Amino acid sequence: MSRKQESLSKLFPLETPNPDFQKLKGILAGEEKADRVHFVELGIDIGAMQFILDKMMDKDFPVSKVNYIRQQKIKELKKGKRKSINLLTTKEEKDYTKSYIELYYRIGYDFVPGWGPIWALAWLPEFKTRTAKDTAALSKSTDAFSGDDAGGKRVWIEEKKGIITSWEDFEKFNWERLNMENTEINMNSYYEFISENLPEGMKIVPIFSLYEIVADFLLGPENLYYLLYDQPDLVEAVINEWGRICYQFYEAVLPFDCVGAIWHADDLGHKSGANVNPELLRKLLFPWYKKYASLAHQHGKQYWVHVCGNVLELMEDYIEDVEIDAFHSFQDTIIPVTQFSEKYGKKVGTLGGVDMDKLCRLDKESLRKYVREILQECMRIGRYALGSGNTITNYMPISNYLAMLEEGLKWKQG
Repeated sequence: MSRKQESLSKLFPLETPNPDFQKLKGILAGEEKADRVHFVELGIDIGAMQFILDKMMDKDFPVSKVNYIRQQKIKELKKGKRKSINLLTTKEEKDYTKSYIELYYRIGYDFVPGWGPIWALAWLPEFKTRTAKDTAALSKSTDAFSGDDAGGKRVWIEEKKGIITSWEDFEKFNWERLNMENTEINMNSYYEFISENLPEGMKIVPIFSLYEIVADFLLGPENLYYLLYDQPDLVEAVINEWGRICYQFYEAVLPFDCVGAIWHADDLGHKSGANVNPELLRKLLFPWYKKYASLAHQHGKQYWVHVCGNVLELMEDYIEDVEIDAFHSFQDTIIPVTQFSEKYGKKVGTLGGVDMDKLCRLDKESLRKYVREILQECMRIGRYALGSGNTITNYMPISNYLAMLEEGLKWKQG
């Protein structure tokens, strides 16, 4: 569907948004009953963001300039010409951040998702990627890991070997370079800027990954599976090093008042089960997840998880052992969000769940009916917030995305 063919909602941007993260937090914890539908989203593709800002909000969104500036910073970092990346040293970067916040505010979210930390990802050595033409109508992507402009292309990682293939590689890898205390990062200036520009009632929810970075970049997916059999101690060492880096990041951001929760994103499965033996996941990853959750709770914040794939075998571990506050990522082919809410909704918050395939391919009226059915069930059970099963993509009709949100705005307690 082209941009001209989109039949866009007249409701957005909202005239009087009413963000209330504390209310959302109470709802997900089961401490408060929802009097309206709250929205959640792990992320909105940069092309979709630009379309909404430009075409619906009449906002100048300097994405090209910001992408170029940050690409140059990443390249300089990799070449050793700088020690850190400050995301707010230019007017364009500050304008981008303000626009990013305003988009989430004017659409009706209670928080802004914040991917990070780019400085740690940017320091990863060069690794192989593959590209293909991006045929999505709203293609506007950038490869944040390499710093290369990938506009008009889809980029994915080489699936065989990553950066570390042996103990020799592990010993050579400059882990100390990734320590936050060695990077001259001024976290205060960035989060102070966020705080100054967040509307009243809104928070930021930082997002980071452990398993995905280890599997996709450090070891490589195929190499990981071989090493789990041949050198499991090496896999454990790499996981623990990156797990420590994740902990450092969460430890640094959680004290800021503008941070409402942390959202840990690790895709651990496929349609029929986990990618790795669940017992290994319990041994290698879940102790770290428990540390992250405990750290968040010590600061009075929540710990949400995003997990793609069928990890139902691990759900009790997430809820009872890790003590997550909310779970995200749903496919109807694995478990519809209504069934998940019925089974687990009294124990944990449920985020999103509107199936991506349906968001992309249903006509608007069929989609509206489907969303209403989700709301009828999940809002009855409680501890629920509406959103996609994954993220808002550049190949999803914007009109369908807005139709989903409209149904949330129209919902009334039965």
